[in-house]
Amino acid sequence: MFFLLRLAFWLGLVLVLLPRDKTPESEKVPEISASDAVSAATATINDMGQFCKRQPSACEVGGQAATAIGQRATEGARKIYQIITEKKPDHTGSIDADAADSAAASRDTLTPADQAIEFRQPPAP
Repeated sequence: MFFLLRLAFWLGLVLVLLPRDKTPESEKVPEISASDAVSAATATINDMGQFCKRQPSACEVGGQAATAIGQRATEGARKIYQIITEKKPDHTGSIDADAADSAAASRDTLTPADQAIEFRQPPAP
């Protein structure tokens, strides 16, 4: 549960710190100093630490949800790993030894009668 809260906090902080384009609407936004922002963030984090004392049922359900999400993420990662490591047929055109032997055997199509004919060199030009 706290992991998700921290993740949301840091993601929000990154989004807030990204540079913005100057527009007429952005000039109307009140200016907040960095020290005010840090003190507000610290107070929010301290308040989150007390949240489970105020709302124990919400923390229990959140913990169960985080456990279920973690298990689903683990199962998903396991499936992805199995897909990646699964042996796939080789479609690269490489030939293994058995295929080479069968290819050589299929090329030897002459009958014994064909092999008995004496070879003659063609006349030189």
